[in-house]
Amino acid sequence: MLTPVENGPAIVVCNTCRFSAEAREDAEGRRGGAVLADALTALRDADPRYAGIAIQQMPCLFACADHCTVHLRAPGKVGYVLGRFGPDADAAQAILDYAAHYAESDHGRVPFAQWPQGVKGHFIVRVPPEGQLVEG
Repeated sequence: MLTPVENGPAIVVCNTCRFSAEAREDAEGRRGGAVLADALTALRDADPRYAGIAIQQMPCLFACADHCTVHLRAPGKVGYVLGRFGPDADAAQAILDYAAHYAESDHGRVPFAQWPQGVKGHFIVRVPPEGQLVEG
């Protein structure tokens, strides 16, 4: 039921997420999460700033009301679930820009001034790292 992956900064993409709030799939029958995962991977592979960020896929993050959902995580850091993205290059850019700041942070907190506009309003949940709680 579980698949081992490398334990570093990662964007876990729900590859079965809806394409949008209105549509389950695009005209070619692809789910939004799969399209977003492809956009994230292509951009990550094309830009060395994102080389240390893994793009991992899994079916269903159980955030079905918030299409195109991702979970940002790294060891010892607060994790975040974000959603309601368009499955496109603009969303991939914003997610990866935030993920780069996140990977550089000590505990997973990125100062608001560094948040790309494209992630504002997309946060759903923050998740404390194993064995810890977030202060204030």
